[in-house]
Amino acid sequence: MRFLFLVLTALLLVNCNYSNYERLELIDLVPENASVIIKSSNVDELKNSIKNNDFLNKLSASNTYQSLENKLNSISYLNPKNEILICLFNDGNDSLQYSIITKLNPDFFVTDSLPNYSEESLKYKNITITKSTINEATFYSTLIDSTFYASSSKQATEALFNKPISKNILKPYKALDENNTFSVLVKTSNFNNNTLFIEDSLSLKHFSNYIAADFDITQDAILINGITNASDSTESLINVFKNTIPQENQIKNIAPSNCDGFLSFTFDSFTTFNNNLTKFKENDSIISNSLLHDVIEVGVIYEGNKRAIVLNSIDVIATNDALVAEKTITGSFREVDIYNFSTPKLFKENLSPFVSVSNISMYCIIDNFFIFSNNLETLQNIIASYQNKTTIINTNYFEAVNEKLSKASSLLQVINPASLQSIINKNEGTSANFNVSKYEASAIQFVYDNNFAHLHAVIKKSKRIIHQNSVSESFNIKLDKDILNDPQFVNNHITAQKEIVVQDINNNLYLISNQGKILWKKALQGPILGSIEQIDIYKNGRLQLAFATPKRVYIIDRNGNDVGPFPVKFKDNITQPLAVFDYDKNKNYRLLVTQNKNLLLYNTQAKIVKGFGFTKANNTIISQPKHFRLSRKDYIAFKTKNKLYILDRRGKTRVSPKIQENYANTPIYLYRDNFTTTTATGNLFTVDTKGNVNENPINLGEKHFIDASSKTLVTLSENKLTIKNKTTDLDFGEYTSCKFFYLNDKIYISVTDLQAHKVYLFDSQSKLLANFPVYGNSSIDLNNIDKDKNLEFVTKGESNSIIIYQIN
Repeated sequence: MRFLFLVLTALLLVNCNYSNYERLELIDLVPENASVIIKSSNVDELKNSIKNNDFLNKLSASNTYQSLENKLNSISYLNPKNEILICLFNDGNDSLQYSIITKLNPDFFVTDSLPNYSEESLKYKNITITKSTINEATFYSTLIDSTFYASSSKQATEALFNKPISKNILKPYKALDENNTFSVLVKTSNFNNNTLFIEDSLSLKHFSNYIAADFDITQDAILINGITNASDSTESLINVFKNTIPQENQIKNIAPSNCDGFLSFTFDSFTTFNNNLTKFKENDSIISNSLLHDVIEVGVIYEGNKRAIVLNSIDVIATNDALVAEKTITGSFREVDIYNFSTPKLFKENLSPFVSVSNISMYCIIDNFFIFSNNLETLQNIIASYQNKTTIINTNYFEAVNEKLSKASSLLQVINPASLQSIINKNEGTSANFNVSKYEASAIQFVYDNNFAHLHAVIKKSKRIIHQNSVSESFNIKLDKDILNDPQFVNNHITAQKEIVVQDINNNLYLISNQGKILWKKALQGPILGSIEQIDIYKNGRLQLAFATPKRVYIIDRNGNDVGPFPVKFKDNITQPLAVFDYDKNKNYRLLVTQNKNLLLYNTQAKIVKGFGFTKANNTIISQPKHFRLSRKDYIAFKTKNKLYILDRRGKTRVSPKIQENYANTPIYLYRDNFTTTTATGNLFTVDTKGNVNENPINLGEKHFIDASSKTLVTLSENKLTIKNKTTDLDFGEYTSCKFFYLNDKIYISVTDLQAHKVYLFDSQSKLLANFPVYGNSSIDLNNIDKDKNLEFVTKGESNSIIIYQIN
């Protein structure tokens, strides 16, 4: 487990800190004695994933983390934009060292503003090596073609020019996903007394040669998928499964939910497995073939210091006959007979290192399971749990983990929080409490294949029980910087679900999955105006994001790439959010750009649309232009402070209001077939298609908000929220605009009190929904973002975080 600590804590530190010699790949420059190689295709994305992962944050208190923090502090000043390798190894004095390998990019290492920085040039075989010192931390770097290599070890940097390319490491390295945000390659033979298992006898050193794994890090889970391999068939434990077929692990059906975990190992032929294990241990087997001849799975159930050995038999009668000499009944429990067992060391002597218990004294039989133990209460607990259907397989937390695993595996371990804590502590050499109580089930499994094994592991925080009508927090995601605008949902055309977009104060745009994983971050030239639209410019079902900043119009694909010829640059400021029109619902989009008094209409090739005849408004346009379709006619509506414009699609006046007013800075809506907005004096102002005007005094204050659908009007003035003429008095505060949502044939209206940090959600009858208000600091976006029936909403949490809530 210590290698996992090195991996995870070095990973944490990536977040906290950060020729004529021809080489083809980064892996060719890795030190020969590297124990751990961390590979990242996107360091920024990796940082965000780490920052928001609960388990990694808990590990930041570990001794390994604290030690590595000091060692790796210098890398915080590097700014890699390409794939990077971070290698950890011990030097000749057994001191931990590191190397960093990546392709050079502009601004990779800017030294001008570094504190207490100095450097000097060293020569080695006509090669220049730069010695850099930052705050008394030193590393040595050199360039090989366009590849940057840096190490805390001068010897490792010099050895770079002498070493041959290692062939052994290439095969497992090639198994890694080249596009994965975080992957790791571990040379397990370098870890002497470390283990991933409850059993200390299952050490990493003798388990395999290499582990190569891709990590998927979300807020509440770490999913690991990869391979492990060993070249020698007799010296590595994983190869005891060679020439066997993994079976479905069934110990989960018998292990009590209150146990500390279980180990399961399977095979289709015990004879083959036993021969392999005998060669590995270099001794002779003394076990009775008749006892295990029909066994396809052996399990160990852990309960504190007590153990139970479980044999899963495909021929109960034959296995029972093999125990004919062990039929002395010592008692019974719930009508299950318990027998004496007279060979206490049998399983340890023949199934070690998988089994370490040497004092087995009794057993019982439940269906196809033969259960041996050294403790009566352990057997009774197993019997009771099986009869009461309170085994591990019946728990929600195991089900959530099990769905990430293969159904059949050669070796599987499932553990509870106490065992997870124990494994962490013994690999750390500490008794510290990392508070992993919410990780009710963690698992690791190996599925043997042709001379290697697939690896799957899950460290997942259990979700609490959700009650009907409750409002539960799904996740809370922290960004690098404070949030600039309101988060919103966008469609994922691949999954038909929703994702989140939000921008920070450095103008970085983030796309976040509905599982809380930051998918990418993109730097923009300025803050986004209004909300982001989605369009399908290629008419193939793939959606793009469309929006404006003060000097640009962007169209971005779902991978964060610009769609040419966008972004389009503007000399004069864009003053309203980008308006996107699809007049005939045929995806021939028009992009309307507002610049003070002027309107510019573009197509999706960034060309000005000919024939749009609007020239200039009488004053600065104060509302985002909107397109409405009414009685098969198109209307484009917007306003200045004293004139309401209603145009046709060619920019000509279609409706002239017979009376104009001084208008408030509120949007225009189509409400009851009338163009509807408000005046500066707080009156409701409506215009029909003939230009007839109706001004209704509804007593709105100077600062007010409105939202509307075709049949429902919502207003907010000071602390008075009015929905369909029903007024609710809210607490006095600082409120965002009211927002209207129509989902699942129901109307929802939201408003947020920024002063009290409260999000309110009402129905169409102006009734506050149960368990509201909840904590929040911005307007919300409400929708069903996943495949369940519950609605979710997103809001700003702390200054640099967003919160997703679920309405149950």
